[in-house]
Amino acid sequence: MKLTAETIEVSIQELETLVDGAREQPLSEENHRKLKGAIETLAELTRMLADQETTLSQLRALLLKAPTTEKTGETLKRAGIEPSGQAGKDQKADKKKRKGHGRKPASAFAGARKVDVAHPTLKRGDRCVECGKGKLYPLKDPAVRVRIVGQAPIQATVYGLERLRCNLCQEVFEAAAPEGVGEDKYDETAASMVAILKYGNGVPFYRLEGLQGNLGIPLPASTQWEMVEKAAESIAPAHEELMRQAAQGEVLYNDDTTARILQLKRETSEDRTGVFTSGIVATAAGHKMALFFTGDKHAGENLAGVLKWRAAELPPPIQMCDALSRNVPKLPRELELVMANCLTHGRRNFVVVVDNFPIECRYVLEALGEVYGTDEVAREQGMTAAERLAYHQERSGPLMEGLRQWGEQQLAEHKMEPNSGLGKAIRYLLKHWEKLTLFLRREGAPLDNNICERALKKAILHRKNALFYKTRNGARVGDLFMSLIHTCELCGANSFDYLTELQRHAAELQRNPREWMPWNYRATLERTNAVDKAA
Repeated sequence: MKLTAETIEVSIQELETLVDGAREQPLSEENHRKLKGAIETLAELTRMLADQETTLSQLRALLLKAPTTEKTGETLKRAGIEPSGQAGKDQKADKKKRKGHGRKPASAFAGARKVDVAHPTLKRGDRCVECGKGKLYPLKDPAVRVRIVGQAPIQATVYGLERLRCNLCQEVFEAAAPEGVGEDKYDETAASMVAILKYGNGVPFYRLEGLQGNLGIPLPASTQWEMVEKAAESIAPAHEELMRQAAQGEVLYNDDTTARILQLKRETSEDRTGVFTSGIVATAAGHKMALFFTGDKHAGENLAGVLKWRAAELPPPIQMCDALSRNVPKLPRELELVMANCLTHGRRNFVVVVDNFPIECRYVLEALGEVYGTDEVAREQGMTAAERLAYHQERSGPLMEGLRQWGEQQLAEHKMEPNSGLGKAIRYLLKHWEKLTLFLRREGAPLDNNICERALKKAILHRKNALFYKTRNGARVGDLFMSLIHTCELCGANSFDYLTELQRHAAELQRNPREWMPWNYRATLERTNAVDKAA
């Protein structure tokens, strides 16, 4: 909208008073200026709608604060209608409130240091000091007390090694450093912590530099970069193996978000102006893996690069993405994919226009809510892929078929303007129907691409805080750490411990990277330590 040289502040009530007063007497110069300004503003909004094809709901989203939730019940209430009795399953209204005080139990502190404290005066078998007759025996569960202390993210210890000099030969004798203190200034744990703060939690180098400086342990941003770049080179085989195993996945999710690299030499056409971070999440053999790629390639192109690692004898995997063409990879004939589209994207089109078409949107949102409720039941009961497919065919099949017939009827009978928000939402649903309903025909097919959208929040968090990568090499290092860190989160592994052990066992990782994946590295570490102890 164009900004005029003069800004006029006038309320709706004042405008109504001006219009009513114009019936009785001519407008004054000041009132005329206010009314004319309001008309010009309305004309500008009308032009904006016509030129940019902006729907009323999209304009409202620009002018008003975006909703914080898309849950069916809350969405319908914002539109001024009450959900029906079957709606709101996504709100878990029927679940009992979990008991407890909200504080974390001691068992949640899995990474805390454990210290066993024996009783100072009593032990097993002693006479009871209270009754003098019974014998004491230890209880299975000890009493637990959690003590939390604060410290700098990166700790430092200064060792003062005593030195002695001979007064005749001038030979200097220096005390040996304590055991475990190596020659390197920076331990592997320091690089792991910097990487997790930067690429896992969005703390820029300069911000960590300021924090460390305030705590009296200086750590310049340039030093932090040198640490993570050196660590990335030593653990690169784990990232390559992660890509290789992701390529063998049964389901591959992909999407991308915008990114920025200041010094970027494009690998694709010079006509392409965009820079993206692509996220790929793969599920294979019960494991989830996340990969990130930042550059001028789209999500589909990056997925095609990963699939070059796929074994030829494997059946075609399922690809889940939204309906954008750039998410679809261009593959050679010998590589095939079974395409599925994200049901959440189709649903979101109705969420956007619910204020303008509340009754129609309620039907769609509640029907899809029951479909998602069915999928959650299958997940909670631990159904196999075949059982889940049969369950969806029985419960969700009639709902989706009814939704398809309803949409076709709405368009055929011209119950709404085809180019309206509702018309576009229905046409999107029907156009991609086969891909949106793959979960009714294929075992293991997901409903949506939400897992990849959540993964991309890692890249978005980094973008919000650090704003950009300086070079393509910086983006490569960031993608490597982001991939390994988020894969650890998906697998329930400790990313700090994992990155540290990869650095400490870089030689073993180089020889056999398959054994050092986040879901099995602990077993590999135990075997390695056992062999070292035996030797």
